[in-house]
Amino acid sequence: MKIGIAGVGGIGSNVAVNLVRSGIDGLKIIDFDRVEQSNLNRQFYFQDQVGRLKVEALAENLRRIRPELQIEVVAERIDATNCQTLFASCDLVVEGFDRQTDKKMLVETLDRKQMVISACGIAGCELDGIRVRRLGNCWIVGDFTTDCADAPLFAHKVGTIANHMTRLILQIGT
Repeated sequence: MKIGIAGVGGIGSNVAVNLVRSGIDGLKIIDFDRVEQSNLNRQFYFQDQVGRLKVEALAENLRRIRPELQIEVVAERIDATNCQTLFASCDLVVEGFDRQTDKKMLVETLDRKQMVISACGIAGCELDGIRVRRLGNCWIVGDFTTDCADAPLFAHKVGTIANHMTRLILQIGT
């Protein structure tokens, strides 16, 4: 099974490390962004990687866990014109975007045969409201209310949601 990860920030990088540590050996990670100092509190990057492309830094970190990992790295912005092509070889796609418009685009653009695991409401401290919803081929994890524009992001909540997403991938996708 090959899993695509759209955006390797807080959700994407944490789901990736969970999958690698759970035995998944085929990943395709796609993101255009670079590691910033502000990412280090909740993303799987390190101080000496600030300024590097996230996909390159993440691939390096994941190979330190499993050197034999089959990982395809693409440093590109995902949009409606390239989304289907970028994820055509993937059996399942993890949505790790920040913006609602990007999340919507991904779910609406991908082939309906591909399962999408998404997040909604990952900000703030509270864990009690985290739940899972299914909408067609898409599973969504989060509290569905707390947006990162309205509240800070904390490692414990981002990690908890990434853990739930990983569980879904392992149960549904394998």
